[in-house]
Amino acid sequence: MPWSLTVANVYGTAVRIHVTFLLFLVWIWVAYYQRGGTSAAWEGVIFVALLFLCVVLHEFGHVFAARRYGVKTSDVTLWPFGGIASLERIPEKPSEELIVALAGPAVNVVIALVLILILGGTTGVEHLHDIENPQVGMLAKLAGANIFLVVFNLIPAFPMDGGRVLRALLAMKMGHAQATQTAASIGQGLAVGLGLLGIFSGNPMLIIIAIFVFLAASGEAGQVQLKQAARGVLVEDAMITHFESLGPQASVGEAAEALIRTTQKEFPVVDGAGHLRGVLTRDSMIRALQQAGPDAPVLDAMTGDIPTVATRSSLDAALKLLTTSRAPAIGALDATGRLVGLLTAENVGEMMMLRAAQPEGRFGPWGRKPAA
Repeated sequence: MPWSLTVANVYGTAVRIHVTFLLFLVWIWVAYYQRGGTSAAWEGVIFVALLFLCVVLHEFGHVFAARRYGVKTSDVTLWPFGGIASLERIPEKPSEELIVALAGPAVNVVIALVLILILGGTTGVEHLHDIENPQVGMLAKLAGANIFLVVFNLIPAFPMDGGRVLRALLAMKMGHAQATQTAASIGQGLAVGLGLLGIFSGNPMLIIIAIFVFLAASGEAGQVQLKQAARGVLVEDAMITHFESLGPQASVGEAAEALIRTTQKEFPVVDGAGHLRGVLTRDSMIRALQQAGPDAPVLDAMTGDIPTVATRSSLDAALKLLTTSRAPAIGALDATGRLVGLLTAENVGEMMMLRAAQPEGRFGPWGRKPAA
């Protein structure tokens, strides 16, 4: 991930810290310094560092539970707002997703219980309100913070673990897609409630959390809809086949003319043998015109190393490649390696809109013979 530093590798899973998290620690140091000087500043940084160590352990609860079901995790990244474990997929069996979702909060329960036992049972939920109190010890603060992490993460809304727990429970009674949509709707309802509470109580943090939860719920539902739309469909069923390409000798000015006479936003650069050399996007074209003028070669302005797939590949796998590569398009090649089609985010979005209009319809890509 860009702007992140790898600090460890645990059984094949990289632990990364995003640069913004380091800036967050600096902000914590300054904020605590203004309250109580140098000692308070370092105490604040140490507390936040220990808290995020608990967050890392929480994420590895998900990682090891997922690994039990054959799901790998490439990395765990720390951000100022928490940690993100990049699981390659979410288990589709409801019972498996339920265990994976609960594994993270279970780690925080164990941490909190261990800390409370160390303190002789003298701390508990009441310390949630005393985290900012300098009279409360570090271990008591951590115990309270872990209790808070459990409660917060079990809110039944995406992207919290509670949203996945809710989906898993619903999926035991209905289909995965319907369970996701229902869980997302419940999460969005909670987000609206949080937002209203934030407005009337004058708490901007609640408003920010509400917006985050609402958008995350929409995104989760969209991802499942996309997966459903791509299931059983081949790349050749969904790819763009009518497009204008540019030769390696073409100039940016010639590309600009093609932009005007077509509705394309991505132009493949193809050599005489029909092999894909790269893709020139509209944004790159305009930037090249501004910086180098219309005579600049498209080879200097295009995006190279464009991922390619065979036309008979599954659309689901191609969409994963489009997402992970962050390329402007994916080239679809025939058996001889010639470019015969393109997959872009725009045409995938159009495909999703068609599927949403007729979820069970047998038309277009879904009316053809299913992929083997």
